[in-house]
Order: sequence, then structure tokens, then C-alpha cells
Amino acid sequence: MTAPPEMSITVTENGPYMVAGGVPLALQTIVSDEEDISVEWREGGSFDAEREYRLCRCGQSSTKPFCDDSHERVGFDGTETATREPYLAQAEEQDGPTLILTDAEQLCAFARFCDYGGRIWNLVERDDRESAALTVREATRCPSGRLVAWDRSTQEPHEESYPPSIGVVEDPTEKVSGPLWVRGGIQVIAADGHRYEVRSRITLCRCGRSSNKPFCDGTHAAIGFDDGLGAATGVDRE
Repeated sequence: MTAPPEMSITVTENGPYMVAGGVPLALQTIVSDEEDISVEWREGGSFDAEREYRLCRCGQSSTKPFCDDSHERVGFDGTETATREPYLAQAEEQDGPTLILTDAEQLCAFARFCDYGGRIWNLVERDDRESAALTVREATRCPSGRLVAWDRSTQEPHEESYPPSIGVVEDPTEKVSGPLWVRGGIQVIAADGHRYEVRSRITLCRCGRSSNKPFCDGTHAAIGFDDGLGAATGVDRE
């Protein structure tokens, strides 16, 4: 799915994400099983998002997920460091009996859906329907699009048809707040006007510390990023 052309996210120089086109914004919580392995997404309450709005990417706003100009106070360096190569140029390929798995590790947002059922890199090697189904399930739940499962016979990717939207990720198991989960083929535009490859799902950094800006690299988990919205998702930060 490709979003309407009026929907876009523009990265501003050392400032927030400028969202245009009335993109819906809602909480998205990672649900884990009794072994603390990620298994599903749960959508929470939506935010009052206007036709145009600004989302914090320095991690310091007191009105998260929205920007309050804290980037100016803290002297945020939001320099974009991500490669501008398309996904397939970044990804490694792993061939299985019925599926092909592509993996661009640098896009990992540490959501951990790939660990369920014996890890996706092992599952794709197996020649049975259950393992193939799990491979597709785990790949499509990867919010950053790091992992994509492809049908070996048709060469077509398995992708969910997401409506254009942005998810504010919460991770109760790790007791951290995650990235912005951008879905539905919304165009992301760099501060210098470059248009990043349009994809069904990507994750944008909002802790301010990714080494792969504007994309998430999982640093929020390492630094214990907390957006203060934990009460809305039942997250105990203690």
C-alpha cells in the first residue's frame, strides 16, 4: 500500500519530524508471552493529531510524542547518517526450501518478534508448513522492515496491507519506549530533500541516540528511553 501523496514525514535539520496529511497516530504496544518473547502487537489509544503536526526526535520533549522545541534547548544533533541505498541493496539473503528471507540488520529496532518458535533464521531453513507460516508471521511483525519473507516460487514478498499510520511504540517487557512505527507506504523526506525509499513499514528514531538516523537502531533499549506514556500501556517503570 502506498499512502496518498499529501501524506509525508519530513526530517528537519536538528529538529522534529514534520508530519503532513493528517496521518493517524496511536500507541502500539509489544505483547510478550510468559517467556517474555514478543508475539503480537496491541493498538492503544489514538492521539489528537491535526492535519500537520511535529513529532519529537531528540528524546527530550516534555510533551512526547509531540515536539516542544526542546531540541533547541539541548543542542540536538540530528544529522542523518543512514545509507540512502534501497532496502535490497542493504539486505543479506537466506534461501530456504519454500521461502527466501532478506535481512538488513542495520535496521533492527529490537522488537524481538524474530525469536519466537526457534528464531526466524532457523525456521526459514525448515521444509514444513508450520515453520514457513511462523517465518512469515515473524517477518511481517518486524516493525522496521529489517526482515522480509519472500515466496520462493513467485518471488513476491509477504507483506501486511497496513493503512497509512504512525505507531508510538511501547515495550513493556524491556520497560522502555520504542521508535515511531511508520506504516502504509508514507514518504519520508530527508532534511536536504532526499526522498527515502517508500516501504510498507519502517521505524524512525525518537530517543535521539540512534547511530542510523533517521531510522531506529535499537538504541532506545540500551539507554532505557522512557517517553512518560507508560501508564497508558500498563508499563511498570519501577
